[in-house]
Amino acid sequence: MAERKKKRKWLKLFPKHGYILLLIGILIGFLLFTLISVIFEKGGVNAIEFLYTSEKQSWIEEITPLFEQWYFEKHGERVQIELTVTGTHDSVTQILWGNVKPVAWSPASSIWIPYLNLMWKNLGNQEDIASDNWNRTVLSPVVIVGWKSLIKQHNITGFTDLYELAKTHDFKYGHPDPRDSNGGTMIVALEFAEAACKKPETLEIDDFKDESVLESVRSLESKAVYYSKSTGFFGTWAALNGPSAISYFGIYENGVIDNALKAEKKWGDALVAIYPENGTLFTDHPFVILDASWVEPWQKEVAKEYLTFLLKEESQQKAQQYGFRPANPNVPLDTTIFNEENGVRANIADVATLNPLRGEALEALFTVWIKVKNQGT
Repeated sequence: MAERKKKRKWLKLFPKHGYILLLIGILIGFLLFTLISVIFEKGGVNAIEFLYTSEKQSWIEEITPLFEQWYFEKHGERVQIELTVTGTHDSVTQILWGNVKPVAWSPASSIWIPYLNLMWKNLGNQEDIASDNWNRTVLSPVVIVGWKSLIKQHNITGFTDLYELAKTHDFKYGHPDPRDSNGGTMIVALEFAEAACKKPETLEIDDFKDESVLESVRSLESKAVYYSKSTGFFGTWAALNGPSAISYFGIYENGVIDNALKAEKKWGDALVAIYPENGTLFTDHPFVILDASWVEPWQKEVAKEYLTFLLKEESQQKAQQYGFRPANPNVPLDTTIFNEENGVRANIADVATLNPLRGEALEALFTVWIKVKNQGT
């Protein structure tokens, strides 16, 4: 009896076997967590999110792994650029709603920078989220595209000529929807600027209420047969369906390069880029490091090096293979790509580069669009 009591007393000094295993498991887990944390801190991968638009997706996806390897060789540390691709207008919305929190943002055009800042402040923020400290990465001018025979017949040099043509001739026109596409926004901005006899940067809210301006834009838009969601659509559609499907349309220059030879081979008539004689807007694909609370100093430094890599000569040469002109002025233009055979001009030094609209004017454009668009499309 005394022996049994002694044994029970001895067992109470230790937990049951299951508890011992549980404690051992917790201890091992804690040690593993500590070890993994140390490894990640010393040799893990630091990541930054880059929100950019689909027009340059192929180029960015080719360049980014090369940058990550270059960064590792230079610093001995791994870095990862998390690529998030979307449309320009949607990228603005996603940032404003807080659905994404990128370190760097690249819309198709710098026209969206003042608009994002305007909308950001409308949410109650005191400072701009996109400062003036940004850089162009690649360039592609907005152009009017038409069939060579029609351009020669009607001597089309810009939107004003199309306004006049709309008064006396029937033709088929098109461009992307400004509510869905940066290209569409830029085309409509140029339409309003020429109708108001102004440059886009000087457009005011009242210009979008001026009935004479609205009537000019409305007359051209009455010829529209379709509003696409992307600029890439029209070049492909025209090359496949010919002059009977569409006469003139507004897109980026690189869309002409992709389709000019295909169109001429199939229809015996070439697609040609018209660089508006009063100047045009450029898709300059700005690289903007955001001034936001979620962006840490080290992330800004990585983003700066990423931008430097995008502007390197080798990177800019690769961009030309996708129809983009180099933003780095020290990189020569590849005239095997940019030439009349591909429907474009190599030298566009005489084409005035117009500056973007103010944020208020861009907001007014979106508001009035429903009043000038072809209601039947």
